[in-house]
Amino acid sequence: MHHRQCLAGTAAAVLIAASAYAQTPSPTTPPPPSASPHETGTTQPGFKRTPSPAGAYVYIGWPNDGQVLHTTHIKVWFGTRGFGVAPAGTTKANTGHHHLLIDVAPPPMDQPIPNDKNHLHFGLGQTETVIDLPPGTHTLQLLMGDADHVPHDPPLLSKKVTIRVVAAEGSSADTR
Repeated sequence: MHHRQCLAGTAAAVLIAASAYAQTPSPTTPPPPSASPHETGTTQPGFKRTPSPAGAYVYIGWPNDGQVLHTTHIKVWFGTRGFGVAPAGTTKANTGHHHLLIDVAPPPMDQPIPNDKNHLHFGLGQTETVIDLPPGTHTLQLLMGDADHVPHDPPLLSKKVTIRVVAAEGSSADTR
């Protein structure tokens, strides 16, 4: 029994370390340790962008643009065409993972996508989620990221969906 507990603890530690490693973006050519920003011509290292295939696109399948939702607990599902979904840290041609942009403009395309309340990461390869939004008008947009959370080249950015949330007393998830 003790042996199983040790193995389980070791496995958990390896998974946590692997997950942390997979979430860390890798710069293409970091400046030498002694180089100053003036010598390199930049204040941040550049990131290699992964090519996206011609004709590929990403979309929000639900909710629809212009939708009025009578709940603050909203199911969102996403899709791709001509492109696969893979977990963060997975380097495989023509794949990436979703990032949901909420009420923000797209971030810089040559840097890792931020990870905060307006930039949600789905690094396990998820294709749907449930989010809580306050009453009001909101925008949702998807941006695919590569293994290191950097947008592809050209970027796979969905059309922006605008929704209006009208909370009803005792509202629950809108499932269509």
